[in-house]
Amino acid sequence: MTVVSILQIVWAISAFSLIVLILLHSPKGDGIGGIGGQAQLFTSAKSAETTLNRTTWALVVMFLGLTVVLSAGWLEPIG
Repeated sequence: MTVVSILQIVWAISAFSLIVLILLHSPKGDGIGGIGGQAQLFTSAKSAETTLNRTTWALVVMFLGLTVVLSAGWLEPIG
């Protein structure tokens, strides 16, 4: 398995994860707090929303960075 293949798998996982996390955001500010088991994972709905926002932004940066690297072909062997 090459480095490019591994990065493509990570890229696909980050894309799917982004879709899921964005769908968890609520337009009313409920977000992940409306799912249920929120009391066990987070101390408050605001903390849950903050964690969701930070995780989403981290995945956005990773997804866009991998998109640039994979599309530029920087990792392809020169030959």
